Amino acid sequence: MTATSHPTIYLFAARGLRDFADGFVAVLLPAYLTLLGCTPFQVGVLATAALLGSSLLTLATGFLGARYDHRQMLLGAACLMVATGVAFALVDDFAVLLVVAFAGTVNPSGGSVSVFVPLEHAALTQAAADADRTKMFARYSLAGALAGALGALAAAAPDLMAPLGLGPLGAIKAMFVLYALLGLAGGLFYARIPRAPVAAGQPARAPLGPSRRIVYKLAALFCIDSFGGGFVVQSLLALWLFEQFDLSLAAASVFFFWSGVLSAFSFPVAAWLSRHIGLVNTMVYTHIPSSLSLIVAAFAPTLPLALALLLVRSALSQMDVPTRSSYVMAVVTAPERAAAASFTSVPRSLASAISPTFAGALMAASFRAWPLVICGVLKIAYDLLLLLQFRHVKPPEERR
Repeated sequence: MTATSHPTIYLFAARGLRDFADGFVAVLLPAYLTLLGCTPFQVGVLATAALLGSSLLTLATGFLGARYDHRQMLLGAACLMVATGVAFALVDDFAVLLVVAFAGTVNPSGGSVSVFVPLEHAALTQAAADADRTKMFARYSLAGALAGALGALAAAAPDLMAPLGLGPLGAIKAMFVLYALLGLAGGLFYARIPRAPVAAGQPARAPLGPSRRIVYKLAALFCIDSFGGGFVVQSLLALWLFEQFDLSLAAASVFFFWSGVLSAFSFPVAAWLSRHIGLVNTMVYTHIPSSLSLIVAAFAPTLPLALALLLVRSALSQMDVPTRSSYVMAVVTAPERAAAASFTSVPRSLASAISPTFAGALMAASFRAWPLVICGVLKIAYDLLLLLQFRHVKPPEERR
């Protein structure tokens, strides 16, 4: 079965729709909340609530997976996405939005951090041999990142609706309706995935066995990375650009579009590079320069310099995404893959859920550069620890 064969093509398409929606929501969310009168601290709190709720939903998949197949759970997640979009379009009260963000699927990070991810990873891994696994994850990530970049560009739509007589608030609400419709379309793709009923007495999501120690160590390291990344989720980075340089919504959408494009095309480069220097080395040696670029961008005196440094970061920072996914699936046994995908995703989501509140508080206190610096420093620490702990743990294709 090739990397883009049936039913994998439906997973690619569904992820593309979801990441397109996440792309414009991540940019519009701080603008929307600001129009509602929220402070930067409240924006950070809502981002934390959204990421925390996402992590708990992902944890729930680990328990429900023994009783329901991936198709059923993905359909349920798509329905939740529809409900989230409708709720954000209808509600103006911050307290209610906080509950919706926690219980729903809104993603302030602009990346694929959600209940969908471990379910899709487990299904995708069955579709490729060891030699093709990283390439398949690179294509999967490429499809999502390109869609996310287009979604970020679509965040300019509210400004374009002004001549139609639709105010900024109403235009953003219309985008949340579009978010709900995209969730519905994604559900139609998931519905085309064949059913995989669980055999009697055989759990669908195998518990961790011989690879437990490796998974726990990886999960702990991923927590450091995600906690750092939570300081600069896309919504907060957009807020920083709005407040630090008075960047317009239209200009921000263009920037995040090109940022997403650079990230997208770094995925096949990462797959190529990993064949030459290995998965762990690819993760580390591309991540550290991206973190240094982010730290320098925090002190950039002009908008063009800040944007240039952030684009350099975008070209490098996501090269660990397909390589990390491939590595986790490679270093555990086949029966443990679904559990490993979930157990490494949940701690990452929990860790990234905490830091946006701190970042929002720092920005509200006028320490606007600190979230970027903290993010860069923590990510460099993660990279060095990952290299130290796992440079000798090779996936099958590197054991020669």
